[in-house]
Amino acid sequence: MLDAVLLNMRFHGRIAVAGMISQYNLDQPEGIRNLLSLVYKRIRIEGFIVYDYYHLFPNFLDLVLPYIREGKIVYVEDIAEDPAALVGIFSGHNVGKQVVAVARG
Repeated sequence: MLDAVLLNMRFHGRIAVAGMISQYNLDQPEGIRNLLSLVYKRIRIEGFIVYDYYHLFPNFLDLVLPYIREGKIVYVEDIAEDPAALVGIFSGHNVGKQVVAVARG
């Protein structure tokens, strides 16, 4: 997919890379064929790790929690009873945050 994205990027574009779930279960990682697009279009690719911003988490909570309480932000939890549902995460079968109920009560 990144090959197609690179061909359609604007000049001086930026690509944030976070996680590689599509690569987790592959025997051979997928390669990129359109790397020259990075040079011609001066595209920047940068990895994103949540821990780099963890110190900002309290500020985020102060900002977002009132919106959640007011119903202006709604989140979705996909609750499953079967632990095998976790396999669906790797193929896009879940919606929102996947939660597996281990015990009720």
